[in-house]
Amino acid sequence: MFSIGEFAGLGRVSVRMLRHYDAIGLLRPAHVDPHSGYRFYTAAQLRLLNRVTALKDLGFSLQQVQTLIDDKVDTAELWGMLRLRRAELAARMAQDTARLAQVDARLRMIESEGHMDTGDVVLKKIPATRVAMLYGTATSYDHPTSITENLTPLYPRLMDLLEQHKVPICAAPLAYYRPAPTEPGDETITVHAAFPIGDAEVPPGAGFEVVTLPSVDEAATALHHGSMAEAFRTGQKIANWIDDNGYRAVGPGFAVEVYLDCPPGEFDKWVTEMQVPIRTAPGN
Repeated sequence: MFSIGEFAGLGRVSVRMLRHYDAIGLLRPAHVDPHSGYRFYTAAQLRLLNRVTALKDLGFSLQQVQTLIDDKVDTAELWGMLRLRRAELAARMAQDTARLAQVDARLRMIESEGHMDTGDVVLKKIPATRVAMLYGTATSYDHPTSITENLTPLYPRLMDLLEQHKVPICAAPLAYYRPAPTEPGDETITVHAAFPIGDAEVPPGAGFEVVTLPSVDEAATALHHGSMAEAFRTGQKIANWIDDNGYRAVGPGFAVEVYLDCPPGEFDKWVTEMQVPIRTAPGN
């Protein structure tokens, strides 16, 4: 099972929204710890979360979503609704492009329900990696454009600094994320852009941080092909594999993203490895 924070990251929704769904009976946790009150969810509940999110994107109120869920709207009907919404979004201004990509991704996820292939999830040991790093902040997973807008500009800035100080890059760039709340209910996350630099010397005052990402004994990994706007699909595939194989996620619950092939401007051709540290779940 996954903590509420981990489940929110997998579904790309906020913890606050999951708590609200619980309060109104729309999506209740699979288990609530009787002592701590902590909520826990299963990967199987992503199916319902995908439907709720898709219906919200269609413009339905939560009360209407509850009615549609209770009426057991089938995949074909929901698929038709999403296709109609997609046509409407395509005619809007360019600022709606990010939302359109999210609706398309949810549609494909719903189409794959019941036959999601988790066979290409690979268990790996990840060695410690010394990286040069810059970071920024994003609002939350509720705002995917905030992640892109704050993460993407960091890479050319970091590359310029590395070239300026003659620090060689020794492997593919990567990104990782950490919760950074400043007050209760704040879901700000820190986005980290990094290049592996091995044992290269770095002069003082280079303008970036040098950190060593610790080794990971076991990580569930999978390749994501295409735009990062749809990366949550691969993340949910990994989540299903974790649950099916008796593991649970370790750490903040956000996958590390290693950008293996990133042709400029050709996002549909990107190849990204997603890595989730794991450990054996209690009782397995």
